[in-house]
Amino acid sequence: MAEEHNAQEQSPQFMLQRIYLKDMSFEAPQGAEAFKQQWQPKIGQDLNTTSKRIDDEHFEVVLKITINVQVEDKTIFLVEVQQAGLFLVKDIEGQQLAQLLNTMCPQILFPYAREAIDNCALKGSFPALALPPINFDALFARAVAQQKAQTEQPEMTN
Repeated sequence: MAEEHNAQEQSPQFMLQRIYLKDMSFEAPQGAEAFKQQWQPKIGQDLNTTSKRIDDEHFEVVLKITINVQVEDKTIFLVEVQQAGLFLVKDIEGQQLAQLLNTMCPQILFPYAREAIDNCALKGSFPALALPPINFDALFARAVAQQKAQTEQPEMTN
């Protein structure tokens, strides 16, 4: 029984502790003029993920999404959401830890961020945005490949 308990303590663990809205802002710089525009928006999206070790077993992961909605090169509204989560992570290190913090955690946070963005747009009297799903695994793989390519490039000398 003691061996079973000891093995359980040594096995990798990952658990969501809390999800919270860390920061949110909404701007509608055109004011009432925005509602006179024909609604054919260009939607720009910027996405960023950061993680910070809180203690030996906990990480804070923040998914930051900025949405800029424009009509005829004028910003109609801008929403920025920082959706955060506190995650318990035990006995996971190196590449596995990096992948967990940059793929699994943002994937968990994304639906909450998307809902916050939609609610903000609706409260501003604009249509909901219904952001499409994001493949965080593909984004992470691309970032790792780019970093690897940069470190493997031979330095050029004159």
